[in-house]
Amino acid sequence: MSSEVLVARPHYDSRDVAQGLPVKEPRVALEVPLPSSGSATAGYRSAKYSPAEWFSNYHTVLEQSGTNSHEAGSIQRESKALYQDTEAATVTTQAEGTRLLGERLQEIHYWKSELQQHIHQLLADTESLSALKTRLEKTLDATEISYAIATDNLNCRARRLGPDLVRDTVEEELVKEVDLIRSVQALLKRTTAQVVSQIKLNREAKQTLEFDWSDKYQAYNFDDQGARYTNMSPDTQHHPSSATMQDHVCNAISWTKFTQDNLSKAMQEEQATNSLRLLVEQVLQDTTHDLRVQCSVVDRAFSQRCAELIEVKTQLETKFAQILEQIGAQERNIVAIQQAIHNKEAPLRVVQSRLYLRSLRPNMELCRDEPQFSLEGELRQIDATLASLRQQLSEARGSLSHLEESRITLEKDINCKTHSLFIEREKCMTRRRRYPSVSTLSGY
Repeated sequence: MSSEVLVARPHYDSRDVAQGLPVKEPRVALEVPLPSSGSATAGYRSAKYSPAEWFSNYHTVLEQSGTNSHEAGSIQRESKALYQDTEAATVTTQAEGTRLLGERLQEIHYWKSELQQHIHQLLADTESLSALKTRLEKTLDATEISYAIATDNLNCRARRLGPDLVRDTVEEELVKEVDLIRSVQALLKRTTAQVVSQIKLNREAKQTLEFDWSDKYQAYNFDDQGARYTNMSPDTQHHPSSATMQDHVCNAISWTKFTQDNLSKAMQEEQATNSLRLLVEQVLQDTTHDLRVQCSVVDRAFSQRCAELIEVKTQLETKFAQILEQIGAQERNIVAIQQAIHNKEAPLRVVQSRLYLRSLRPNMELCRDEPQFSLEGELRQIDATLASLRQQLSEARGSLSHLEESRITLEKDINCKTHSLFIEREKCMTRRRRYPSVSTLSGY
């Protein structure tokens, strides 16, 4: 028999190693000296047991075996009951976990669908606001054309001549149009700023929903993969620390409230977008209507003013023709008067010569006889006639001068009216034909 001491192999629990627990050192059996035999022990007490000890050891072994057998049976019965109970409990708990994961998947899917719906709605709202922003910008550009036309009309009408440079209805309506365009431009700029701000808020809300949707998408995939695990799945592993709760983990109530708050914010932005959309449509409609109404008022004022100018110009031209006719007649009258005065020169020389010769009569022959009286009367008549003719000639020449002044005045006024009519019709009204249409002012 060998005298080597047998030592048991150390036993390591693989579960402790996997869990990172410290490995217990194996107990080392104490060395027991083996009984010696042979001639070396001769003369000394033998190491052999006595029969009593042998029977005692025999009974002890039997008793110990019986005790161990009874204990083993009890443990076997308890173990059987334990693993049967734990197996049923494990199956029940696993089924409950699978069921709860399924319900959780349905809940995540519901909220994910809600988030997706509102993300699409915010995207559509942002696109509609972007379209309205483009319409507002186009309308603002169209008002620049309207403003240029109105100011050009005012500048052109400032070049009217003399008495036609008047602050009439057309000018008053043009000033109103300029003021209206300025107020419309200010309103459009403020509305555009509101639209830009709302677009920014919509994008922020959409981004928040997308982050939440992305988190739920990943959580859904993880829970879906976990729900598909079974006891026969080959890709399951031990993760001892996975059940440890972390401090920042939220509960189900706060999880639901977080998504509800995000959806509530999104719905607020959707309502604000809808209200702003209605406001922008109303602003575009009202501004377009106001600008077109004022444009029509100005056009009517221009038409009325042109009609007045045409009527006045026609009257002036008629009067001018009459004055020209009167001037011709007066000139002919002056020529006739001058001819009549010239015609009186010969009779005047005759009568004066006769009176002169009769004044040369001698002595008593120089008497005031009937011929003398007749000649003196004839001289007085011719002098009176010449005085009347000269007075009439002076009056005719004065009238002709007045007629010439009237002609010049009428001619200037006709030229002034012609110039004003050219400005009103050719400069202003022709330019106003380029006034933006209703569709252009509406941003289309």
